[in-house]
Amino acid sequence: MTDTAASSVGPLVTGAEIARLAGVTRAAVSNWRRRYDDFPLPAGGAANSPLYALAEVQEWLDKQRKGQEVSPEVELWQAMRAVYGEQMIAGLAQVAAVLTGEAGTGVPDDIATRVQGLVRAESPADLVNGLTERFMDSARRAGSDQVTPERVVRAVRHFAPELTSDATVFDPACGIGVLLLSVASEGGMRCRGQEMDADSARFAQLRADLLGRSGVRIVAGDSLRADEWQDLKADLVVCDPPAGVTEWGREELLLDSRWDLGTPSKAEGELAWLQHAYAHTVPGGHVLMVMPASVAYRKAGRRIRAELVRRGILRQVVALPPGTATSHALPVHLWCLQRPESTAGADTNHTVRMIDLTDNSPDADLEPRPDQVADVPLIELLDDTVDLTPGSHLLHRHRDYPGEYAALREELENRIRRLAALLPELAAGGGPGSLDAATTSVADLARAGLVAYDGQEPVSASEQLDTDYLQGFLRSSANARRSTSASGTYRFDGRGARIPRMGIDDQRRYGSAFRALSAFEEGMREVDELSRRLAEVARDGLATGALAPED
Repeated sequence: MTDTAASSVGPLVTGAEIARLAGVTRAAVSNWRRRYDDFPLPAGGAANSPLYALAEVQEWLDKQRKGQEVSPEVELWQAMRAVYGEQMIAGLAQVAAVLTGEAGTGVPDDIATRVQGLVRAESPADLVNGLTERFMDSARRAGSDQVTPERVVRAVRHFAPELTSDATVFDPACGIGVLLLSVASEGGMRCRGQEMDADSARFAQLRADLLGRSGVRIVAGDSLRADEWQDLKADLVVCDPPAGVTEWGREELLLDSRWDLGTPSKAEGELAWLQHAYAHTVPGGHVLMVMPASVAYRKAGRRIRAELVRRGILRQVVALPPGTATSHALPVHLWCLQRPESTAGADTNHTVRMIDLTDNSPDADLEPRPDQVADVPLIELLDDTVDLTPGSHLLHRHRDYPGEYAALREELENRIRRLAALLPELAAGGGPGSLDAATTSVADLARAGLVAYDGQEPVSASEQLDTDYLQGFLRSSANARRSTSASGTYRFDGRGARIPRMGIDDQRRYGSAFRALSAFEEGMREVDELSRRLAEVARDGLATGALAPED
């Protein structure tokens, strides 16, 4: 919806905001929409995320006696939504400028009046934090990648190293500063950031000023093409880089000194950001990068991954739980790097810790269980693919190969014994062709009403005909030839197929044998799959050392 259209109906609210107004859950609001014909119709938004006119919602809630008094903070937010629409970050920056006392902010009088009224009751820092939380909530629901999701911030904070109170923290793609200011929580820390979007950079800096964070400096600009902090060396660099961006400047940066680990391909922009972050670390400094899971195994990045491993720079890879990055459904990894203290390599790490939390809830404790952690030797990672996906390195380490092999072997032996028992006792018959004398075609049986079809399967439609007997003879090689066309096409229910004429007791005797053979064939297929699994467990167990041949 355009700004003009939005302002014509006044401020708009989401279903979640209606729930907050009424003091109920989102599910209750969804139920109202279905149950009440007079519930306000959407005034904007998309089919899966509709927006409603605030005035209509308030009127309906009052009529239903479901409403609560709208708080001044909600009224300010809705007024800002009506004015700024999709440019809400610019609006946040303008409101933050008002709160800092900056002149000539360009804020509409209505919003400025509401802001001045609110700061009489709460501090500017509390107000700007409240607006930031509302923006993050709306960005999360809209699937926006404008801000780092709260769950990702929580994960970075959990796995970040302990820092001294005077440490330097840097974020080269800081957005509105949420990740940077959350990780560098100590007021005395020196924080530096850069953000391509000028409105986001401005709001991040103004918010830091309002929070009293005097050590924060955030500038606008493209970090890869125009690094404003070329001489900066940080104790910790955190970064949630733009994902899937191919136009990151490779052609103009081919000879850049930052590509110490290898020049990233056009499709590997994330590895360009990683090397940019690493270039800004002091000896012993750390980098925490939020990475799409595909960066861990894509062919184009193999050389750079190999250098990270070979030099002992990569210390840890964490596969975060599904749903951690709420802006999309893609799995997310956290790569933890550390610059060696010396160039001599004396402090080089000999393993990479792999942590796989993909079975966990995104809101669960981030401390991994023992079976979710493995310290993988560097030599195991330096193969043809250099796959850094934690799950691929954890499976065989925590797998009970002896127990699994013994259980599969026992199951195979039991199934083979049962299969042998399934085979029918068969005596010598009258010889080949002895049943050909008196036969009838399936077409004749169908015309007589003795055969019906269950899909393409012919089945008995009379007590005079046994289904297993019928289908057993139809599957014989002689009938397979009759049912195969000149082009080689086989039709199971070939009308030209013929079966011997027998009494119902003899039919059932043959049918029982055919039924046992069908069960035997099905069992053999299951044994084949079980045999494949058993051989795979045995081979992998021998190869990893979990199993050994007996003396």
